[in-house]
Amino acid sequence: MEVIWAPWRMSYIKKAGDKGGGCFLCLEEGRRGPDRDRLVLYSDETVLVMLNLYPYTNGHLMVAPRRHVPSLAAASAAERTALIEWVARASRILSEVMAPSGFNMGINQGRVSGGSVEEHLHFHVTPRYLGDSNYMAVIGETRVISEHILSTYDRLAGRFND
Repeated sequence: MEVIWAPWRMSYIKKAGDKGGGCFLCLEEGRRGPDRDRLVLYSDETVLVMLNLYPYTNGHLMVAPRRHVPSLAAASAAERTALIEWVARASRILSEVMAPSGFNMGINQGRVSGGSVEEHLHFHVTPRYLGDSNYMAVIGETRVISEHILSTYDRLAGRFND
């Protein structure tokens, strides 16, 4: 049997059943701008952009409304516009900095959408690279992330706040 050690996942596992910690997508009232500790690349009064702590590929990020809203239908027109605008900006910035071959983009809405966030609508912007679906993912059911997430953050943060 193969064993892959990932001790950094324990904090996620311990929090999985803990509803007392609040929503990781929600930021404190009045907080704006980047936050390296929370992997927030950009935030303003309407939207936030953050790296996914458990990415599928390098540069995988999320775009969410600042307000804790459960669905696209519940979001205001201004929130929907800002979300789409930032998904487009994020994909442009990722293209310039990380040079992916393409993207997967999708909306997570509700717990059954595949994420661990039940009531906070968010978009995923996942860069895709030629060869990122190699034997490791297909046969070994293992993803290889080739760059530390804080290195990725440091490469991207300035571009989101120009």
